[in-house]
Amino acid sequence: MRLEVRSEGPHHGQPVVVAGKPIATARVVGVLLHGRGATALSILDLGDAINRPDVAWLAPQARGNTWYPNRFLAPLESNEPWLSSALAAVGDVVAQAEEAGAQRPRIVLIGFSQGACLALETMIRTPGVAGGVAALSGGLIGPVGTVWPDAGRLDGVPVFLGCSDVDFHIPKERVLESADVLRGRGADVTAILYPGMDHTVNDDEIGHVRALVDRVSG
Repeated sequence: MRLEVRSEGPHHGQPVVVAGKPIATARVVGVLLHGRGATALSILDLGDAINRPDVAWLAPQARGNTWYPNRFLAPLESNEPWLSSALAAVGDVVAQAEEAGAQRPRIVLIGFSQGACLALETMIRTPGVAGGVAALSGGLIGPVGTVWPDAGRLDGVPVFLGCSDVDFHIPKERVLESADVLRGRGADVTAILYPGMDHTVNDDEIGHVRALVDRVSG
């Protein structure tokens, strides 16, 4: 099955790597979002680590290996039109999964670093786009003082945020703020800061993401 990003903008036409179970027969569809400088193929390693045989994995590739050019804490306009294109790309991948037989409550957005920020921002802007989200080393996008628009409720949606408490790229304050914002919309949030961890993914985080996938699978 060959997929590509259909939405307009800088990421238009980028490939979507497909792995795991066929979408039509999968219990869960995991949309894997890579970090800055990485690739769709590399983020599939995360799917391998989660190790759930009934999951279809969809990994879109960012143009130039970057979803948006500046830090996630930069003014929003400085990351346009790349950010809007990235958000549209995630929504488009979800729509194509639906066309292939998936249901949104059985779709999980999973991202690392820049991809984690994108996953959370997609969920807060478009509630109902997926049945769960896991953000590894990421937070909601926008400068200090951002007030995220209330686009709808996330009642009961499972959310996992994991990050180092000393991550140079992701301030712990934004991780905790993101957790609070999502809880305020009704999401069932688990947020863990790991002391002294590098900008990476650890085994405990993998366990939490695996549990989230199992929960969404029903």
